[in-house]
Amino acid sequence: MSENPKVAVVIGSDSDFPVVEKCLAVLEEFGVEYTVNVCSAHRTPEKAAELAKNAEKNGYGVIIAAAGKAAHLPGVLAAFTVLPVIGLPVKSSTLDGMDSLLSIVQMPSGVPVATVGINSSENAALLAVQILGGKFPQLRDKLHGFKKNMEEEVAKKDRLLQEKLKGYKYA
Repeated sequence: MSENPKVAVVIGSDSDFPVVEKCLAVLEEFGVEYTVNVCSAHRTPEKAAELAKNAEKNGYGVIIAAAGKAAHLPGVLAAFTVLPVIGLPVKSSTLDGMDSLLSIVQMPSGVPVATVGINSSENAALLAVQILGGKFPQLRDKLHGFKKNMEEEVAKKDRLLQEKLKGYKYA
């Protein structure tokens, strides 16, 4: 693994890029290096295999694979690496992403793929950061701060709601 936290983001099509943009923003927020490549499990299977086989040697600690429809990309990558692979199902026009989700989550025994929700690229990035946090304590520290900020935001929203409710009889 690299001296710095590093994630390979692989998308099945350039049309998936708008979905992963939020993922990239989260990775940048946490100071995680990344690359983004288009690679199709069906149209460029040799490239997918080589990318996965070389990912560890190239310093990556996690692979995030975004794909829609049949969404075999995360599973194909996972078949060729021991690195954690996070599948990011992309909403497709036909089945609203359920096809993608089910294709990614239903992996055979021995080839696990962590899976986040449909178009949940921010969660894919946060899961990658959590995984990398096992080796990079600075990421764990940032995650503690991130969770504390979320807690404070919810508390702030509750305070604002309680102010609004003061005029209601039973609130």
